[in-house]
Amino acid sequence: MKKILPAMKIAFRALRINKMRSALTMLGIIIGVGAVIAMVAVGSGATERIQQQIASIGSNVIIVMPGSITASGIRLGSGNAVTLTIDDAKALARDCPSVQAVAPSSRSGAQVVYGNNNWATSLYGTTPDYLTIRDIGIQSGNVFSQQDVDSDAKVALLGQTVVNNLFNGADPVGQVIRIKRVPFTVVGTLVPKGQSPTGQDQDDIIILPITTAQKKVFGVNQARANSVGSLMVQARGPQFIQAAQDEMRAVLRQRHHLQASQDDDFTIRNLEEVFQAQETSSRVMSILLAAIASVSLIVGGIGIMNIMLVSVTERTREIGLRQAVGAKTKDILTQFLVEAVTLSILGGVVGILLGILASKLISIFAQWSTLVSPGAILLAFIFSALVGVFFGFYPARKAALLDPIDALRYE
Repeated sequence: MKKILPAMKIAFRALRINKMRSALTMLGIIIGVGAVIAMVAVGSGATERIQQQIASIGSNVIIVMPGSITASGIRLGSGNAVTLTIDDAKALARDCPSVQAVAPSSRSGAQVVYGNNNWATSLYGTTPDYLTIRDIGIQSGNVFSQQDVDSDAKVALLGQTVVNNLFNGADPVGQVIRIKRVPFTVVGTLVPKGQSPTGQDQDDIIILPITTAQKKVFGVNQARANSVGSLMVQARGPQFIQAAQDEMRAVLRQRHHLQASQDDDFTIRNLEEVFQAQETSSRVMSILLAAIASVSLIVGGIGIMNIMLVSVTERTREIGLRQAVGAKTKDILTQFLVEAVTLSILGGVVGILLGILASKLISIFAQWSTLVSPGAILLAFIFSALVGVFFGFYPARKAALLDPIDALRYE
């Protein structure tokens, strides 16, 4: 440490003498560190956004879709056949130990009217368990009950987008809206959830009791009165998801009287797997962006090495004089290595500030979510110091190995 401090003083003195050259030398490191931090911030922001969207869907959610059957040698895709019923949902909740809750649901669209205002939105017919599975909270009012489902009650829960477009700031709870000329009493409003991972507005919905929706709104005929569009299922925990899928498949195949040689007439989708794939893609992209930005650091390191080689040539006589008065090889090596690391660290500090500023500007002007993590800042700082050591070692070693006599004779 006693030798490092004097070496640092000499390094700062040398950098002050050639301010413009020092600034230009650091420019590569500044741009490199700033680019790495900004790109990692963009990638981290995207990953966090995906995680928020995953949380907005609900935890441990599994969706069962109808369809995927074979008819006359033709395989029909998911949703092309009516194969799921409300009774299937009750059977899954009753016979699958790994299942926490099941909510049958059907979806449609309709024009909703309140007073002089109207709004086209999505209608979901389901049961109260749907809100638990999707982790949807109530902002005002109350949830409709299972009794409302059993009695075909004409009650509704409104998403925030619907509230904003129909009520203009007024309290909707207790008011009557009309859906396809059928009056519904608003019993509650939903806590906003924002966009889904597919970009859909999750607040532009109205939730109705499934029996009421099918009989009063969707126009389901008597033969299909018990059918549903999908089943939303919640496993008891992340570790039960695979077991829940296996149990559900067995129960549904038995209920649908499918032989061993027959394909499933339903499709089970684990949303966690889909979103994990999206999150992995986002992380790979952020690593790729950081790797591309790191090229600037390497270029900056090469610039440091070139300038240090020029500095060694310019200060050859100075090196000879230091050696003549007793400076050892390691002293010369330390001095020039400290200069290179100082250049790199100063450039790293400025680059960090530039990267943070760039991340904020990206968020403001590009409307992209960014997240600057302390880990990324620390990594960029350490990497910039290592660049100084790596690219500064050769010029420092060259200076340290100069012959004192030749150095003193250098013109």
